[in-house]
Amino acid sequence: MDILFSDFLGKPLWSWLGFLLLVAGLLAFDLGILNRKTHEIGVRESLMLSAFYITIGVSFSVWIWYFMGQSAAMLYLTGFVVEKSLSLDNIFVMALIFTYFGVPRIYQHRVLVFGIIGVILLRGIMIGAGAAVVARFEWVLLLFAAFLIFTGVKMLMSDDSEYDVSTNPVLRFMRRRFRVTDSIESDHFFVRQPDPVTGQMALFITPLLLALVMVELADVIFAVDSIPAIFALTTDPYIIFTSNIFAILGLRALFFALSAMLHRFAYLQTALSLVLVFIGGKVVIAHLLGIDKVPAALSLSVTAFILVGGVVYSLWRTRDDAQKMVAGVEVKKAA
Repeated sequence: MDILFSDFLGKPLWSWLGFLLLVAGLLAFDLGILNRKTHEIGVRESLMLSAFYITIGVSFSVWIWYFMGQSAAMLYLTGFVVEKSLSLDNIFVMALIFTYFGVPRIYQHRVLVFGIIGVILLRGIMIGAGAAVVARFEWVLLLFAAFLIFTGVKMLMSDDSEYDVSTNPVLRFMRRRFRVTDSIESDHFFVRQPDPVTGQMALFITPLLLALVMVELADVIFAVDSIPAIFALTTDPYIIFTSNIFAILGLRALFFALSAMLHRFAYLQTALSLVLVFIGGKVVIAHLLGIDKVPAALSLSVTAFILVGGVVYSLWRTRDDAQKMVAGVEVKKAA
């Protein structure tokens, strides 16, 4: 039993195992009980499931407070909020991917289930590698900070060009190297069909698997922003990993609720840009002033203020679009 109290990345091994068991239990409850049968997830169910995961994620900060102290809990919440907010861009890209491959809504859940599991593994590897590099070369944090400032400014100046799935080199490679069916084959990633050249039965991959690969690649791309952002907040691997995973766990549920109304968050990207600049800037300022860190409570307050302001302003500026949508629905019902 002594091994459970041995150190692993700065924390007792039992704390890591306990968290992983909690995540496994949540996934088992979600997939094995709530969503055991393949079905189309509606907005109401999506909102309830998303609220459930957000509640669990926020509640975990109580454990962080008890286990590591108030400052750690504040850093955890800041990381959770930042990661959750950055995931909204991920939702937009996932919606484009599903549209490109023509994935029916009833099968999108299956893709996202395997996608989230893959994301958890990939984030774990990336966070572990990042923690090892930062522990050995502390100056890397300044590079992270500079990258965040550059990314934030670039997002502010971007022209909001739409992501083109068809130009992805990995997708092109898979279409060239593997047999791919022309259409979705139920909820299968692989099927056996006659080869059009030889006539013999052969293994084909379906567009559903291509969509899954594109979802995983999209998360890796977005992780390039989110991982440095949370390392700029704290270098504690336990806080980084737990806040990231809890934010990601609810991403699948959030997708079905927000994929159809992302246009209402038109100015959230601007808010996210400012958050990235703020997080990177405070690391640089702290280094120049020779202080350890900007207080965790201040980081959480400023981050929350910027993001809430972005959401409220977006909803206010797009209120006419919402009214037109409601009016259109009422006209269809009347017809």
